[in-house]
Amino acid sequence: MSPPLDWLSRLLEMTPVRGQLDLRCYYSAPWRIDQGASAAGEIPYHVVVSGSALLEDPAGGAAQRLAPGDILLLANGEAHSLHDGSGARPKPARERMAANLVFSENIGKGDRLDMLCGRFVFTAAHARLLRTYLPERLIVRSSGQNGFGETLESGADLAGLLALMRKESGVDSLGGRAMLNALSTALFALTLRFASESGEAPAGMLALAGYPRLAPAMEAMFHSPGHPWTLPSLASLCNMSRATFVRLFREKLGRSASDFLTDIRMTLASNELRKPSASTGAVADMVGYQSEAAFQRAFKLHIGVTPARWRKTADLD
Repeated sequence: MSPPLDWLSRLLEMTPVRGQLDLRCYYSAPWRIDQGASAAGEIPYHVVVSGSALLEDPAGGAAQRLAPGDILLLANGEAHSLHDGSGARPKPARERMAANLVFSENIGKGDRLDMLCGRFVFTAAHARLLRTYLPERLIVRSSGQNGFGETLESGADLAGLLALMRKESGVDSLGGRAMLNALSTALFALTLRFASESGEAPAGMLALAGYPRLAPAMEAMFHSPGHPWTLPSLASLCNMSRATFVRLFREKLGRSASDFLTDIRMTLASNELRKPSASTGAVADMVGYQSEAAFQRAFKLHIGVTPARWRKTADLD
């Protein structure tokens, strides 16, 4: 018998994510990176190894500074700009292939930046759960502490992982490319773990996971999405009234518990429908729908196509 999975393990089981390291940037100021919007199934990431970078606010607000050890994830894949902050015209960069990676360099003479740039790749069926409930712009400072001023063990783990990525990207070792992508995949999981434990995650799934009073409900929905959960039953798991549960859940997640449960169920259903042996009725029952018709309506509303159409499309992937 397998032990029950924690929420993060369950999330990554339901929404497999593959990491890919694309570029290592060695820039001296002045420099600037303007990166266009990512594909529908990609989340770009940047890791500052040394130096610093400024992330522009698309709304025109103050730029955010990234320091060594900082990790930036853009869950909605938006176009974004990073620069050194000098305002000077950036020096042109050139790319060269070395070891197992592409290096981008310029000939500036100012402060130096060493940054890893890559992406996390997933299928379209998982986009809603990841893009809706992760922060649009998540900056994780691996040198940070929790709300009690304690250094988090996951921060040390992140630092160790980043050190290994830095080492592997600088040498031409056997299997180096596969190693870098495997480390990038681990980076996604470890970054989410650290962000949920830091107590500083903005509204969304990470803030919800980092709030102990609501953790039982979150774990229950991930572990048993097909159970006939109601707001009173979820509130009871958290030892609070229905009204308090509804208020706190929306405050932390930014969405209702019903929305969250439905998105978990539809993600699981889209995975199950890929299996030729799984009938639509069996999938409907697995994810908590007593009526196949009700399931088909909900699936089309959330995924955009009927279960039958989704199954045919999935066969072509």
